Amino acid sequence: MATVILVRHGRTTANADGLLAGRSLGVGLDAIGRTQAASAGERLSVVPLAGVVSSPLQRCRETSQLILDLQGGAPATPVDEDITECDYGDWQGRTLIDLSQEPLWTVVQAHPSAVVFPGGESMAAMQARAVAAIRRHDAIFEDEHGPGAVWVAVSHGDIIKSVLADALGMHLDLFQRINVGPASVSIVRYGPHRPSVHAINTDAGDLSWLAAVGPVADAPVGGGAGTQRPRQTGA
Repeated sequence: MATVILVRHGRTTANADGLLAGRSLGVGLDAIGRTQAASAGERLSVVPLAGVVSSPLQRCRETSQLILDLQGGAPATPVDEDITECDYGDWQGRTLIDLSQEPLWTVVQAHPSAVVFPGGESMAAMQARAVAAIRRHDAIFEDEHGPGAVWVAVSHGDIIKSVLADALGMHLDLFQRINVGPASVSIVRYGPHRPSVHAINTDAGDLSWLAAVGPVADAPVGGGAGTQRPRQTGA
């Protein structure tokens, strides 16, 4: 299958203020978030992208544009509601300090599969729609561009964590063990037998090897030789 690069949006004004923005409108990147997103775009500039799929929320659209600004080609730019932020319902717009006093907070930390946000959606439904959307786009990009296609999905922390948990074969109740920082890059390839997770929560490092990935093969016994290009040393 193709390769999906999962990028969380850069830091926002709400992140900096400790607010749960949820699906609130008008929440954009702050100065640090723009720098973070531009850095992610610079890392990805060496990879010809078949597409950049974005959550419809402003912070993701801004992050997507900073990635697209450094692409030499013309990637597809669909926007998909299915990778938008979790619907936190009545929790939206409240401070994390305040929310941490709610009885449901403990359930979110320990048993997210049982969580239904008051006036919002369940975390299980969030994961189901997000995973289905990522797999759907992945199949489309492979069909249109071949098994070497590389594409980006720009989304939100809990969305990306839930997709990574699925790819790792983890129960949703364990997904809080995964960290996904602002403008971080995670990499998944969906093969014929299982997904293969190549990176989680990276904010530095050479990604040029993605420009030359081949079809997904069986997992190498013993770990294989890796994908990173050997570093050149001086004479």
